Amino acid sequence: MADGKGRRLRSRITTDGVDRTPHRAFMRAMGLDDDAIARPMVGVVSQKGETTPCNMTHGPQVEDAKTGVSRAGGTPREFTTISVSDGVGMNHEGMKFSLVSRELIADSIEAVVHGHAYDGLVGFGGCDKTLPGVIMGMVRCNVPAVFVYGGSALPGRHRGRDVSVLDAYEAVGAVQAGTMEEAELRALELSCKPTIGACAGQFTANTMAMVSEALGITVPNSAMVPGVYSERRAISERAGALVMAAIENDGPRPRDIVTRKALENACAIVAATGGSTNTALHIPAIAHEAGIAFSADDVAAVLQRTPLIGNLRPGGAYHAKDVYEIGGAHVVIKELIAHGYMHGDTLTVTGRTLGEEVAAAPAPDGEVIRAVPDAIMDTGGVVVLKGNLCPDGALLKIAGLKALAFEGRARVFESEDEAVTAVHARDYAEGDVLIVRNEGPKGGPGMREMLGLTALIYGHQMGEKVALLTDGRFSGATRGMCIGHAAPEAAIGGPLGLVRDGDTIRIDARAATITLDVPDSELEARRAAWTPPEPLHRAGLLSKYAATVGQAHEGAVTHAGDAKWPEGRRT
Repeated sequence: MADGKGRRLRSRITTDGVDRTPHRAFMRAMGLDDDAIARPMVGVVSQKGETTPCNMTHGPQVEDAKTGVSRAGGTPREFTTISVSDGVGMNHEGMKFSLVSRELIADSIEAVVHGHAYDGLVGFGGCDKTLPGVIMGMVRCNVPAVFVYGGSALPGRHRGRDVSVLDAYEAVGAVQAGTMEEAELRALELSCKPTIGACAGQFTANTMAMVSEALGITVPNSAMVPGVYSERRAISERAGALVMAAIENDGPRPRDIVTRKALENACAIVAATGGSTNTALHIPAIAHEAGIAFSADDVAAVLQRTPLIGNLRPGGAYHAKDVYEIGGAHVVIKELIAHGYMHGDTLTVTGRTLGEEVAAAPAPDGEVIRAVPDAIMDTGGVVVLKGNLCPDGALLKIAGLKALAFEGRARVFESEDEAVTAVHARDYAEGDVLIVRNEGPKGGPGMREMLGLTALIYGHQMGEKVALLTDGRFSGATRGMCIGHAAPEAAIGGPLGLVRDGDTIRIDARAATITLDVPDSELEARRAAWTPPEPLHRAGLLSKYAATVGQAHEGAVTHAGDAKWPEGRRT
């Protein structure tokens, strides 16, 4: 099934032969002529719409990507997939659909690409779960593909300083604590997110955009370009041209790019920039699509050996726009390669190596991004803690923490809602370890993200005076002694479900340990008496998700991985 240039095209199964006359009729109804039908068919997927400002940059960029495909001799086929806004979904049951949406995005891309036998794909991401969802779909389908991040919002300005939506979240707690007037909160609401685009700090969206750079699956040095900058139009057009070159050359394909070394690079850039703990879910999930076993332990190994050099919010001071202005993601990558913390010989979508792509990048500026010898911390900004409380691991972002150890008494909540009610009422105390359980992948289901809760605590000026431990998730914007992704989760019998009020818990980020100070005999007695919680969702999407999803330390994935497609089969 080759076109006139001798290229082997998947789409010929829909266009060639007398028996494909009805198929061609459908294409002609969409305005395609003989020439367009004969060209490679390239899907261009985005989440453009009005569910979140993060994806509202996609419209014009999609058009430019289609132009790039057309100019390079392809026929672009635009389609969309869903997006669930973490911002709008926060602090209510709707947040349970956030992580689930990652799987829906990957599944929907698979359905359209294989259902229509497209030859290639340009995929846009914007809001947090859309980035890994699109990359997972690309790796699963394994057709020539290029990822494009829609870009972050510009930071706002408030009282002479740059601010982001994180400032508004934390200000809510400050108002409740009586340390801020509501008029000040209103001013932050009006100023903290002045443009469309994803959140401005090194939260999940920007961290995953950096991951796409480290993997080599995106247009080089495009991740930190703000979403409202015209430069993004040329980036999108180049993405269309790059996917056409990959079709022409029969590669590289996503699974040529996403290798173990590339995954280690992805972890390194998270560590070096103090990125989101959510990436410890997403990187293993991307690996899973490629058939590579890569768990939280593999993530932790890279995090522990990589220095923190990015002074980026929430742990630091700067935003994505600032990284763009000092040379972009390539500044970080080049510095890490030069000091042996990243592999420079991995393949990128251009067909060149990562080292070749970053060769012209400037040196770190010393403020936004530091040189490795002047690192902020010798180890990465995220630690995987293990111990009798979390045998399969739990995640703590240490970037920006003043103390790396905590000992306190457990205060147990059976859901996020219980915890929020108590925190709103200020019914907690210094020295508490707030346990929020039954919020894991199966127990939630969906691993709710708890930025609202953690921001309230910070607003109460209790950020490092208490610890918070959950089998749910935290936002990339979360800061403080907040430990998420506890595995195994409480709802399937994990030790988190055995904790009782008043138990002593010890956290040591330097030793990467988390310990429940309860004798083994007592834990066994509690385990014998434990019964699983009743599921909250017995029908619908969440019930299907709970039936298939795995644990957090393996990426919370929902299928066996390494999907193969019977190329060339004629039906």
